[in-house]
Amino acid sequence: MKLLTRFAILCALALPVLAQVKRPEPPPVKVQFENSLQAVVVTTTDWNAVQGRARLFERKAANSKWKAVGDEFSVVVGRNGLAWGDDLTPDASANKIKQEGDGNAPAGRFPLTASFGSGSKPNAVELPYTKLDQYTECVDDVKSGFYNRIVNRMQVGNFDWKSSEMMLAVGDEYSLGVFVAYNSYPVEKGRGSCIFLHVWKDPATATSGCTAMERRDLERIVAWLQPAKNPYFVQLPLDVYENYRKSWNLPKLK
Repeated sequence: MKLLTRFAILCALALPVLAQVKRPEPPPVKVQFENSLQAVVVTTTDWNAVQGRARLFERKAANSKWKAVGDEFSVVVGRNGLAWGDDLTPDASANKIKQEGDGNAPAGRFPLTASFGSGSKPNAVELPYTKLDQYTECVDDVKSGFYNRIVNRMQVGNFDWKSSEMMLAVGDEYSLGVFVAYNSYPVEKGRGSCIFLHVWKDPATATSGCTAMERRDLERIVAWLQPAKNPYFVQLPLDVYENYRKSWNLPKLK
């Protein structure tokens, strides 16, 4: 009887510890671009350009024509331009493939799956929303099981990373943002992490790999995106975009 009691006590003590050790969740099933009804499209003049133009498009059904929504606006991308990040075979003209820490923003088509910000969730936002606090981090350590995931340090318990972005500490640039599901189906170590749409520092300052814009333009995007419409982010140099437009059924820009 004493042995059973001791065993029960040990189990009770062990449960809180075990409960803190959480494993990375398996990636969700990727919704293909063919099923998307909303698209944020960014084009640059070439692979090395750090400035680009963004446009919003939507369609009523997968077999419908894309229609522009509102006016186009300016964005900035990675400090080294764009590098190929799509799951498909890279374009022959692309001499850069996206890697961790390369200063390139990913080129290709990627789902827009979640949003975040430093304040409470805006009423118009339908995407899942994370309110940043001092423990919210995006893990960029390639050896971590949480690589390319936004986590709360006080909730995951299993701190297996040595490098991450402390998102709240970034300041105004992360006051509002959208997670770009690049390198997420599945996550490949070293292919790049923590790719967002976020507020720019200014129109001339490039990012480390994200795509940034004026806050009012980002607010417009975040309020417009609807999970039920499987929104996508499409980002390519203009000539590559035109090469893939028909085969990928991308929106016509003009």
